[in-house]
Amino acid sequence: MNDGMLSQDEIDALLNGSDDEQGASKREDDSNKVEDYLSSLEGDALGEIGNISFGSSATALSSLLNQKVDITTPSISAVKRSSISDEFPKPHVAINVTYTDGFSGENLLVIKEPDAAVIADLMLGGDGTSPADELNEIHLSAVQEAMNQMMGSAATSMSTVFNKKVDISPPTINVLNLEEDQGTDQIPEDEVLMKVSFNLKVGELIDSDIMQLLPVTFARELVDELLNPPEEEIDESSKKNSAEQPVETPRPQPKQAAHTPEQVDKVEAEPQLVGGASGQNMNNSTIQSAQFSDIEQVQLSNEEQRNLDMLMDIPLKVTVELGRTKRTIKEILELSSGSVVELDRLAGEPVDIHVNDKLMAKGEVVVIDENFGVRVTDILSPKDRLKKLR
Repeated sequence: MNDGMLSQDEIDALLNGSDDEQGASKREDDSNKVEDYLSSLEGDALGEIGNISFGSSATALSSLLNQKVDITTPSISAVKRSSISDEFPKPHVAINVTYTDGFSGENLLVIKEPDAAVIADLMLGGDGTSPADELNEIHLSAVQEAMNQMMGSAATSMSTVFNKKVDISPPTINVLNLEEDQGTDQIPEDEVLMKVSFNLKVGELIDSDIMQLLPVTFARELVDELLNPPEEEIDESSKKNSAEQPVETPRPQPKQAAHTPEQVDKVEAEPQLVGGASGQNMNNSTIQSAQFSDIEQVQLSNEEQRNLDMLMDIPLKVTVELGRTKRTIKEILELSSGSVVELDRLAGEPVDIHVNDKLMAKGEVVVIDENFGVRVTDILSPKDRLKKLR
């Protein structure tokens, strides 16, 4: 700038810089902050709700996958529905949960597709090291069951936090691929959503993020009830009765004279009766143990006997259990004609005889003509059988 004027390159640089500032300003205006929708206290409360509920979910998932599961403290952010594609550019798996009791709202749980494949492989009996490249219906069902257990455990924790019953519907699952407009109907229709993001670690297999998407209105409902719990309603009649009930003034008790050693021995030997005026009049009463008649020797009237005879005609379901076993989902799906399932009972052992699903007796299997039968070898007493049927 020898002559005091800007060169063309310098002018272009200034113009481009101005455009960048305008673009940055525009992006800043379009961005969403949690503070725009929730106060700092409300944001912390929403994070605490997620922290408590997903803390118990980690335990449930660990039992299912037989792996150590860690879920970190969540981070909260606001997301516009129109910018969801920027949040999830790659295919994810979305699990939609609707609250049916305690609250009214939706909760969308989103995990990455490779992480869902690892969870599916573990649920189906694999070791998680070679998950499927593409999720099919069986894989999605396995992930759905894992998420069902997680969200069920989270709902139980919320019941404790909010001191009321919280229940959810069975979750629905779908692949969320925004580039192909797949699974978008799972996303809540609200314009702005709160994203609660956790870091999920499953053994050495998964170290990734798992996210919750909540409508702002539902998030506010959760936070408001946590910060401002409803007062317990007191029955008006109870309050009225309490107000009308006179308060008794304790009467002074007369002083008792000191006992001589001989009198002390006599007092300790005599039974002490507790009570008011009526109790004081029982000093000369004879105390006897209560006598109860044997229930099996009770004589019934004709009408009572007829009622008992009617009960004797009630049909009961009798089943015989040969044995039991446990198998994984993978092993069940691999069953085919000719497969042999080994039970937990040795050959020749007595089988269990159940009446209305209650164990009543044991027996051995016999053949009567062309039908199977059971010969009873050990049975409960009539009294114990009656208790079992209750």
